[in-house]
Amino acid sequence: MAQNALARERLFALRETIAKLEGKPAPALAAAEREALASGETGRQDAERNGRRQRLSFGVTSLDEAMEGGLPLDAITEIRSGLFRNAGAASGFTLAAAALLQRVEEASDCSPILWIGDTVSTMEAGLPYAVGLQDFGLQPERFLQALPRKLDEALWLAETAVESGAFSVVILEIRGNPAHFGLTESRRLGLRAKAAGRPLFLLRQAGEEEASSAAFRLLAEPAPAGMRALPGGSRLAGSIGNPVFRLSLEKSRNPAPLSLLLEWNPHERQFFPIDEPRHALTPDERSAYPGAQLSASFDGQDRPQKMGPFLAFERAS
Repeated sequence: MAQNALARERLFALRETIAKLEGKPAPALAAAEREALASGETGRQDAERNGRRQRLSFGVTSLDEAMEGGLPLDAITEIRSGLFRNAGAASGFTLAAAALLQRVEEASDCSPILWIGDTVSTMEAGLPYAVGLQDFGLQPERFLQALPRKLDEALWLAETAVESGAFSVVILEIRGNPAHFGLTESRRLGLRAKAAGRPLFLLRQAGEEEASSAAFRLLAEPAPAGMRALPGGSRLAGSIGNPVFRLSLEKSRNPAPLSLLLEWNPHERQFFPIDEPRHALTPDERSAYPGAQLSASFDGQDRPQKMGPFLAFERAS
C-alpha cells in the first residue's frame, strides 16, 4: 500500500508539472483530487473493519450538517487564524477538537495526541503546558509535543506519525504560507491520512487561504466569553466564563457560507452553540453586576487621557 501511494504521489506531481507547463493547472488539480479520493477507499474500508469512527460529531446540528456529519477522521482538516494575535483562538479550537476526539475514543482507543509545533510560532504564542491542558479538558499524559527546527523535518515527522497510526490525531502547526509547503506536500499528507484512517489537523497561524487537499478549512477567531443567554434573556458578555470561538467554514462541499459562535465546556468536553445577540449589549448585560463600571485602576490611569501641551516643529523641507 505504501508503494502504491508513493507511485500515485509521483504521478500527481508529474501531472501538476505538465499542467503548469501547458498553462492548464485546474484540470490536473481536479484529476489529482479525484485520484486522492479514490486512493482513500482502501484505508477507509480498513478503518471501518477495525471499528474506528469516520466522523467526529461536534454536537452542533448546523455545523455537523455542513461538514457532512462532522469532522473527518481520515483526512486533513485545516484550522487557521487570519492574524497572529488570534493564534490563541485557532490553537484553542484545535485543542478543543482534539479533546472532544479524546473523550469519544477514550473507551476504545488510548492513543496519544501529537502536536508538531512551529518554532517561530511557539516563540511568540508560547507552548502548551500540562496544567493548562488539563484545565482545557485534555489528558496531559496522552499529549506529546515536538519542535522541529525546519519545515522539512516537521513535514517528515507529520507523515511518519500519521502513517504509523500510533496517534489518535496529529496536529501540524505552521506559520503563514511557506513556499515549501504547497499543494503537493498537502496532498502527500492527505494520502497518508486516508491510507492510515487517521486525522491530521493542519493549524495555520496567520496564514491566507490557499489551495490544499484539506477536506475542510475553518477560520477560528476569538469571541467574548460568557455570551450564553441566561434564563431571563440577559447575557454576561465580557465576564469570566468558558472560551468562545467564532467559527467560519471556508472550504467544504456545501457552497452555503456558515459562521457561528461555539462555546467550549472543558469540564463536559463538549461544544455548545451560542445565538448571536440581536441588539447591542447594554452595560447591564456586559457585567455580572448591573450598574456603573468601576475603573480598573485606583487612580483612573486606564481611562483615556486628555491631550496635554504639545510643541509644533516647522517642516525641514
